[in-house]
Amino acid sequence: MTLVERGLLWIDDRLGTAHFVRHALRKAFPDHWSFMLGEINLYAFIVLLGTGTFLAFFFDPNLSKIAYHGPYRLLDGAMLSQAFASTMRLSFEVNAGLLVRQIHHWTALLFVAGICVHMGRVFFTGAFRKPREINWVIGVLLLGVALFEGFCGYSLPDDLLSGTGLRIAISVLLSVPVAGTWLSFLLAGGAYPAAQLIERLFVVHVYLAPAAIASLIALHLAIVWRQKHAQFPGAGRTEHNVIGSPFVPNYAAKSIARFLAVIAVVTALGALAQINPVWLWGPYDPWIATSPAQPDWYLGWVEGALRMGPSFALHLWGHTVPSPFWPAVLLPCVVFAVLLVWPWIDAALRKDRRSHQLLDNPRDVPWRTALGVAIFVFALGLTLAGSDDVQARYLHLPVTAITQFYRFFCIVAPLVGFAIAYAVAAELRARGGVTPAPRVRLRRNAGGGFDEESLP
Repeated sequence: MTLVERGLLWIDDRLGTAHFVRHALRKAFPDHWSFMLGEINLYAFIVLLGTGTFLAFFFDPNLSKIAYHGPYRLLDGAMLSQAFASTMRLSFEVNAGLLVRQIHHWTALLFVAGICVHMGRVFFTGAFRKPREINWVIGVLLLGVALFEGFCGYSLPDDLLSGTGLRIAISVLLSVPVAGTWLSFLLAGGAYPAAQLIERLFVVHVYLAPAAIASLIALHLAIVWRQKHAQFPGAGRTEHNVIGSPFVPNYAAKSIARFLAVIAVVTALGALAQINPVWLWGPYDPWIATSPAQPDWYLGWVEGALRMGPSFALHLWGHTVPSPFWPAVLLPCVVFAVLLVWPWIDAALRKDRRSHQLLDNPRDVPWRTALGVAIFVFALGLTLAGSDDVQARYLHLPVTAITQFYRFFCIVAPLVGFAIAYAVAAELRARGGVTPAPRVRLRRNAGGGFDEESLP
């Protein structure tokens, strides 16, 4: 018996790990492609941790000014903050620094996109229903933390584009009645622009938010492992079993391949597609603004809401509620509040509080599918409105005309999308689907799980 075997036996004798490991290796995972969407988020987060650690070694979150004398000659002699100067060094002087910066940025976009798509799958298939309400709430919290984490990272370089976004964020915080001033001082460390602002964002971006995201992901996976996956209806699938591939070797091999695919995609994007060229924007000064200027896509909907929001203020009980409050504070708070309690709203509307292990086909619940389409169209309209200045430049139209168009779009288009999606889903449900379901039978495989075999 080798030393390793004796060590494993010693551990098993004290912790009883053999039974758990044996059970884990034989655990069945559904084979449907949509169940793999959540893994993209996990692997993107791992890439973010690796690339972010590399970048943290070279980034200096300091707003004190120094004269720049680096390879980028257009800024030679300019007074830059040390945060911006360290970003320039990362981009032009550190080996592979620009590549890692771009991989990190592209992966952040993929991470948030993966969360949104995964939550969309859960929403349309009813996977949030009892007993999985807690995991839905965790997913909503994870989305909120990921948005804030992305904003903090986007703001760190102290370039003109990110500085403009920070100035907007501080204005939004100041619009909160009563607590706005305190919230802005908490974030900035004083009156804007404050010397501690980038340092505080750095702490949140590198330590606090990643710890929160890692904790939420770990809790999410633990609950999934405990509750098992929900699955689509099919041959042999019931409310009391899970049909799929065993974790080892089938699912593990597929999972490793997906991990490598995520690495390959973000590396290719980082190497071939330029993103956030801070040297083109230049350093940030509070009295300078740039146009066109948009945030990353996942905050585009808030930017669009700000551009289209009503321009009126209220004066209530000695306090002013300025115009940025309605689109940039109230709207996101309402959206996330509804998302957090959606499982209970759905259960009340459908009068269904039973436990569900089988998923819905989206066509079988037309109103929910139509509602999801309407929300998507509304968010799309807000996001497109966040780039109205870019569209005005290339279409040679007044920006006010484009803003008015998107105000009309965000009211009418969701209603039209709801009506069309409801009609299509109801028709498909009445027909029983576009094509008949395939006839299959279950066959036990060598790993102890079950495979589906098509029948003629």
